[in-house]
Amino acid sequence: MANVKKVLIVGGGIGGLSTAIALENVGIKTEIVEIQKEYDVYGVGVILQSNAVRVLDDIGVLDEVIARGKSYERLQMCSPQGHAFHELPAQQAGKHKINCGISRKELHNILYAEAIKKGVTIRLGLTVDVIQENEDAVYVEFTDGSIGDYDLVVGADGINSKVRNLVFGELKPKFVGQAVWRYKMNRPKDMPDALQMYFGKKNKAGIVPMSEDTVYVFVVTKEPDNSWKPEDQLHVLMKETLEEFGGFISELRDQIVDPKGVVYRPISTLLLDKPWNRGRVLIIGDAAHATTPHMAMGAAIAIEDGVVLAELLKQDLPLEEAFTTFSERRFERCKLIVETSNTLVEWELLMSEGKLPKECNMNQLIDETTIKMAEAY
Repeated sequence: MANVKKVLIVGGGIGGLSTAIALENVGIKTEIVEIQKEYDVYGVGVILQSNAVRVLDDIGVLDEVIARGKSYERLQMCSPQGHAFHELPAQQAGKHKINCGISRKELHNILYAEAIKKGVTIRLGLTVDVIQENEDAVYVEFTDGSIGDYDLVVGADGINSKVRNLVFGELKPKFVGQAVWRYKMNRPKDMPDALQMYFGKKNKAGIVPMSEDTVYVFVVTKEPDNSWKPEDQLHVLMKETLEEFGGFISELRDQIVDPKGVVYRPISTLLLDKPWNRGRVLIIGDAAHATTPHMAMGAAIAIEDGVVLAELLKQDLPLEEAFTTFSERRFERCKLIVETSNTLVEWELLMSEGKLPKECNMNQLIDETTIKMAEAY
């Protein structure tokens, strides 16, 4: 297995947990360190398109995800008043032809339970302080003073990755001029089994099924100064951003009553050029390719990273050859999502100013990219 028997994963989110499961599935012992002292999962829900459904099936957790989430068969593009003018069906990917929505906390709990079941060691409340590669191992000092030696270190610690900064130098994500607001709500009984996106004159909004009984509403707004909002007014401000919309959004808007229930996040992006390793240290997920949420595939490509890594380490390859193959398989695919999402950001900003050229066809770009990503990773 390319002489890799013991791996440290820095970051215990979706990407880190999935990578640990995938590595344990091929017989490689893994340990996760997570800087949070206890898991308080940030966010509301996750959109899992066909590529995510396939890779979750590959690591063995899809049945539980479907049972605790909500599968649906299409994406609907809607007018501000909720009239669907375009539909994209779920794509065939592997054995399935569905999309799925789920609470972010539920997905995390599923992955955490599977990782524990597989024997992954998870240590909370610490991260790495020193990473030093030796001839045949990586020496690590942790923030609690403990030390360890590993065959491989994987940085899955997000867009502000400490592993990336330690190994590649400090790289700052780029703010794109937008923010996204999310809020969990009761699902309307007559809502179709679809993810609905509403395109208004000012903002884009959407409704994502998370279970039979719940959805989350999101809205993407132009925020040129990257400012944070007063926390006690988040519910009022979010409702104001949704005033231009009718349809189910107008029905759901009055459920936004708790400022603590609003998840507001300015949007940033980052794409590190390949290779994503320096010797025996590799970064994956948002640490290497942080995408905006416009294609709803950030989680999917992070999970794919871990599965591809496990597949390659299972083979009897020199480690550097495994990393080279990893870069060849992952870079262009992840770059497609990052760059397509950035293009959609640019178009939405133009649209909010009434300056979007007619040749900029969002539906076509989303359809083509979604279909492309349904291909094997």
